[in-house]
Amino acid sequence: MATALVTGASSGIGLEMAKILASKNYDLVLVARSEERLTQIAGEIAAKNKVNVVVIPADLSFPIEAERVFKECESRLINISLLINNAGLGDFGMFAESKWDRIQEMIDLNIKALTQLCKLFLPNMQKQNFGRILNVASTAAFQPGPTMAVYYATKSYVLHFSEAINNELKGSGISVTALCPGPTESGFQAAADLAESKLVKGKKLPSAAAVASYGFNALMSGKAVAIHGTKNCLMAQSVRFLPRNLVTAITRKVQEA
Repeated sequence: MATALVTGASSGIGLEMAKILASKNYDLVLVARSEERLTQIAGEIAAKNKVNVVVIPADLSFPIEAERVFKECESRLINISLLINNAGLGDFGMFAESKWDRIQEMIDLNIKALTQLCKLFLPNMQKQNFGRILNVASTAAFQPGPTMAVYYATKSYVLHFSEAINNELKGSGISVTALCPGPTESGFQAAADLAESKLVKGKKLPSAAAVASYGFNALMSGKAVAIHGTKNCLMAQSVRFLPRNLVTAITRKVQEA
């Protein structure tokens, strides 16, 4: 039975993706910060789907943790066929007023950990001539984002990195998908202090389950870029035809509290 590793698996898109994978008979390795929450989730998923679920508590914003997760999988002889890089962090506010520790944590998690996990697990996928990687980017990847400057920049990295290595791996049996959801009903808004932003306040957002289902289908079909929602897709495409200073100004207006 194939095994999938899911980061940020304790809530939101990561949790819903883990449920979908288990329902498709994939064994799981679940990674998130809260051991207690992961253990609870693992028990529920294993009981419902009769799959093996391994829990590895880790804060991937710490540089040593990605390699520790990989080595723990190696020590348990777990061969990862599907890698779901979902863990991510945002922050709302002006860059000049933001805290460096938060910025560094965001870069280390959204960029460094994601990249390192791809680097670590990819060689085994190449040996078996099969693998699927899903990197969760965002519609934020398609334009600059005043009031969330670093977050938008990290998601642009995820999108471009994923597209590039997907091209490099063409014909290898391995695909890399960048999932680009818009604002989604999850714990992300609260964690990023985004609840009062015009982007999400008072709006009915897509569920994490709907986004995860879309992402799973895109992953399994080997789609390079998967933008959830017709409106989001049109928006992502439209920014290519507008002056960049106008796109940046509109993004700020839409997002400001």
